[in-house]
Amino acid sequence: MTVTYDFGGKTAIVTGGARGIGRTVAQLLARSGADVWIWDADVVPADGTHSQTVDVTKASDIKNALTEIVAKAGRIDILVNNAGYLGPYRDFEAFDPAEWQRIIGVNLIGVFEITHQVLPVMRKTGSGRIVNMGSLAGKEGLPSLAAYSAASAGVIAFTKALSREVCDTDIRVNCVAPGPIDTDLIRRLGNKVVSDMIGASPLKRLGSVDEVAALVLWLCSDASSFNTGAVFDMSGGRARY
Repeated sequence: MTVTYDFGGKTAIVTGGARGIGRTVAQLLARSGADVWIWDADVVPADGTHSQTVDVTKASDIKNALTEIVAKAGRIDILVNNAGYLGPYRDFEAFDPAEWQRIIGVNLIGVFEITHQVLPVMRKTGSGRIVNMGSLAGKEGLPSLAAYSAASAGVIAFTKALSREVCDTDIRVNCVAPGPIDTDLIRRLGNKVVSDMIGASPLKRLGSVDEVAALVLWLCSDASSFNTGAVFDMSGGRARY
């Protein structure tokens, strides 16, 4: 069954939208009528969308890109905080501190920086949808991914806290926490790690970007008006709570 949405007249920002989950989300939003702006440090244009070069850890990049969108569209209706950096699969003691600082910077501080600037624009209309991409790692804490797990846990807690701050509006803030999804991000960990991840999954496979994107679009739609501060697993049954 194909589920369709009408996002006509909506303006959306998707961070990390050049590849993987973000790219699929951006394309589906565009096909559903949204005016989509992709923010990525390494832009790869997608049909039907606008692309801006944005480092999510740099407030100046965010400000410049957001100013352009607001000047043209006048509003932001959807924000998908998807930009992420997994880092190496390595014991924490072997990590270079600069590496885990980068992981925290992109995955957590980047969400802070972007939301801090976009949220006031949403407040002007009193409505909007914010979807933060977390991870199963943030719920369970995965060995050899300690920094990534910590950043993802921060995204989950931030989602819950912020949702309560904006309950006086029609702004909804939710989080999607995928398990291993079939993307370059995961495949770069190597065949052995990927095989172990599949073995740990009750469904015995990786998830697809289309499956994750379908959940994100639902959360961006009016069909999800009573959900806020929630964390939606996309783990093939692997998540235990």
